[in-house]
This record gives sequence, C-alpha cells and structure tokens, in this order.
Amino acid sequence: MNNLLVSVIIPCYNQGLFLNNALQSVLDQTYTNWECIIVNDGSIDDSENIAKNWVAKDARFRYFYKPNSGVSATRNLALDKVKGHYIQFLDADDILDKRKLELSLNALDASQSENQQIVISNFRMFSGNANVTSEPYCILNKELFTYQNLLYKWNESFSIPIHCGFFETFLFRTIRFPENLTAQEDWMVWVKLFRLNIEVFFLDKPLAFYRQNLSGRTKTKSLLEDQIRAYEYLKEILDEKEFHRLSIVLITRYYRAQEEFKSRLRNIKMSQPYQTGLIVKKVLKAFGLLKISKKIFPFFLKFKTKN
Repeated sequence: MNNLLVSVIIPCYNQGLFLNNALQSVLDQTYTNWECIIVNDGSIDDSENIAKNWVAKDARFRYFYKPNSGVSATRNLALDKVKGHYIQFLDADDILDKRKLELSLNALDASQSENQQIVISNFRMFSGNANVTSEPYCILNKELFTYQNLLYKWNESFSIPIHCGFFETFLFRTIRFPENLTAQEDWMVWVKLFRLNIEVFFLDKPLAFYRQNLSGRTKTKSLLEDQIRAYEYLKEILDEKEFHRLSIVLITRYYRAQEEFKSRLRNIKMSQPYQTGLIVKKVLKAFGLLKISKKIFPFFLKFKTKN
C-alpha cells in the first residue's frame, strides 16, 4: 500500500452533538497518513470549541471558519485547502469504519486499470448508537455505477452517500459543488465525475455509516426548490439529447407517483373503516350531533395518547 496523504473533508453546521463521533472515526483509521479539514459553516452551537479541541489534540486536524453559506460552499472551501493525493468526504453527523481509508487505498493499489480513480464502498444506517446498524435505504452494486444510471435513475433506484466515495484529488481540479443548492448537490458532482468516463472500483463492504437524523437539512425543509434548481443546473452541463431524455424520465416519474397516490386514496375510501366512518358521520349529522362530536373527539384522542 502506498503512503500518500488522504484529505478528509468535514463540513459542519450546528452539528456539535455528533461532531465528536465523526472526528473519532477519523482518528481511529487504521491508515494514519491523513489530514482532516473541518470547516465550520457559521455554526451557533459548540461546534467551534469541539473542533478546536481536536486540533489541539492532534495536528492532523485542521480547522477553518466561514460565515454560513451552505454545505456546497463549505465543501468547496475545504477542496481549496486540501494537501492530499486522495479525498474522503464525511458529513459531521456520519461516521467511517476504521478501515475505510486503508481498504480504499488497497483497492486502488490492487486495481489492474489506471483509469480507476474512485472507490465506492457500501454503507449501513444508524440512528443513536453507531454500533447498532440497519439495512441501507438502497442496495449498491457495481452494475449501478454508470453515467446513464447516475443521470436517469438517481433517487429512484438508488443514490450514493458522498462518504461512500474515495477519490483521487485531481478529479476535483475543475469540479466543485454547486453553491446555489442545499440538497441534490452531491448528485450534481457524481454526474460530473461520471461524465469523465472513469472506472469505479466497488468495495462491497459497509465502510460508511449514514445517520438517520430527523433534524437534518433534508428532513426539515422541502426539497422541491432544490430539485428544480438541480434540473436547471443539469441543463447547463448536459447535451440536448441527454437533457430531453432526463425531462421525460422526471415527468414520467412525477405522473407515476401521482397515479400511485390516487390509487392508494381510492383504496382507503373503499375500505370498511372509511365507509363505516361515513355512515357514523351521516347518523350524527341527522341527529344534530356532528358539531358536538367534533368538539369531543379531540378530547378522546388526547386521552388515548396518554394511555
């Protein structure tokens, strides 16, 4: 295995609650020639103090602060600071298996192709305890990693958490995360990378761990605006034929989802509990009790919740 420097990039925005775990997973790496670039995106929690404590503990940790401007700008600032030959991304609420860097480097060393510049590992999910994991939200396999699949099947068949990847740094000489997006930004980067016609080594081991964080940015805000921006962004980098096909794929996906929703709604309305509820409503209305029942019903719901 070579001994080239690996740059781990960690953007952080108000994730002090999880930051220690993320940084500990970097410190625990079996491959030790790394630097860890922590970029604080204007956090108002204790992220800065936590990061500075790690810098004081180990000089391989490097800390930078910037006013809040989003995860893409934060990662881009880190990309301008890297010194390593390889890059490993890690969000502040996720963690890495201690062998992630070592096994990724081994995979590149063992590769028979000079065109393999990315290693993608599998992943697992966790919530509170990182030692208790669950199946991932999608199953990754080698056949998925083509430009066509990345472009037309993303978010339907699969998506790739950014910390599953391990990249040669030179790939990011011209590629940056789009700073007008707060979601889907990693998709844009994957598309750009795969347009370079590179080969991927798939490491079918769960070496990245994805936190199910209910307060995360993708759980607390609508993604519609970012999805539209991503679509507009892709128009600038795709040729006319690719963009036309993508438009058809997304429109078809939207209408399919609408039909599935209508089908579920019809099934609910035809179900026995729903029909029984309609009969009860009519009876209450006939006896002039509907308004009273609407006032009493919330009380019974509260009572049921307490029990």
